[in-house]
Amino acid sequence: TPTRSPSNPWFCPDCGSILPLLRTTSKVACYSCHSEFDSEYTIYFNSYENKKADQAERAEKEAADGPIVNRQCPKCNNDQMSYATLQLRSADEGQTVFFTCTKCKFKMSENS
Repeated sequence: TPTRSPSNPWFCPDCGSILPLLRTTSKVACYSCHSEFDSEYTIYFNSYENKKADQAERAEKEAADGPIVNRQCPKCNNDQMSYATLQLRSADEGQTVFFTCTKCKFKMSENS
């Protein structure tokens, strides 16, 4: 049986139709010509453990995002905050600076 082309895995090599999404079985069947192909791909399902690990990784990344400045947090008095800047108002006005406390994650903004 023909296999899906590695250069173009989403089209049937027999008739050129778009192949359906891969299901839990290892076979893919073309809707147009009904040819069946072995799948060369693996599906990984989300699990609670994967989601929990992703959340922990994201929290670590958010904690380290942006440069750190010596600025006191008004909520917990920590002396370090990370910051990011965006141009939210018109171009002839200053940018908006977003600060995040590195300890308690308190967020505040300042128009400069």
